[in-house]
Amino acid sequence: MNTQPPPGRPEHSPDLAEVADIVTPFAVRAAATLRLADHIAAGHTRLPDLAEAAGADPQALLRLLRFLTCRDIFAEPEPGTYALTPLAEQLLSDHPANLRQWLDADEVAGRLDSTFPHLVDAVRSGTSVYAEVHGASFWEDLGASPARTASFDRLMAQVSQSTRGISTAYDWSDVRHVIDVGGGTGALLHEILEAHPHLRGTVADQEGSVTEARRFLADQGLNSRADAAVCDMFVSLPPGGDAYLLSRVLADWDDEKAARILRTCATAAPDDGRVLIAERVLPEAPEAPQDPAEARRLTSHDLRMLLLLGGRKRTTSDYARLAAQSGLTLNTSRRLPGGATVLEFRPGAGGARRG
Repeated sequence: MNTQPPPGRPEHSPDLAEVADIVTPFAVRAAATLRLADHIAAGHTRLPDLAEAAGADPQALLRLLRFLTCRDIFAEPEPGTYALTPLAEQLLSDHPANLRQWLDADEVAGRLDSTFPHLVDAVRSGTSVYAEVHGASFWEDLGASPARTASFDRLMAQVSQSTRGISTAYDWSDVRHVIDVGGGTGALLHEILEAHPHLRGTVADQEGSVTEARRFLADQGLNSRADAAVCDMFVSLPPGGDAYLLSRVLADWDDEKAARILRTCATAAPDDGRVLIAERVLPEAPEAPQDPAEARRLTSHDLRMLLLLGGRKRTTSDYARLAAQSGLTLNTSRRLPGGATVLEFRPGAGGARRG
């Protein structure tokens, strides 16, 4: 009998049934939503105690745990007693990766995930299907519910790992005032201001986020150096900042809307100002070398942007092309330790600035 893998397939690669398995993603989300890792870490290791802590039916929970333990997501060191594995530890609420919130079906992340059964429609149409699923576009749906807005802000409040190091890897020495466009609750601005006492900063966002940003920045003792302003980034931004920062913003939008945002930034910036884009960027060509894990992250995020918002991941050249429409030219590009790239654009040759 030939036991060798088919030509071109790695010896230990999963078969298609494993890759296409729909049960595991939802089982992991159930564990995250029930906070099983937190409860086990708190000492609720026996099934009856764990079921009570999680608010679950004991027999149904047993069936879920059977599924998860045989996949090494949880462990059962003795019958009816459960323990954490390295995978389960990533579901702890205080884990730095912040995965549990992203997998919680009761939070806004669950609402986002509910659109994925319609991915084929997004691929056919080339645009978001969020409104077809939930009756309103993503941002309208979010704004219609204070609870959803608060849940989303909690997801965004932890500075994305991709932009880790932006406060030190980028040279802020000749910046006096940074405008964080779409800066949410101010977590990223706080990181930058803490590292650079000479800087002032402003979060520019919608009203709900601005209220939270003002509270957060005040709690951090930054009242004298930071503020927040309600604005529509498609229309106008607070003028006069030395730097306009777009961190994880432009990937949410299609090219036409992304170009409008860049135009608003270019209009608000002084002649010697700059516009900074902080995003994970795609390689310039399909054949460009790429870490497989990074490729998986980027392509996953790219499909999420299509499905939820009609946005997309882009190459550096894509961003340079969009920025040129507003008279901005790429000046520097720096990869951050967390994986994102900071692209610095300055007014210059490449297009007329539009007011």
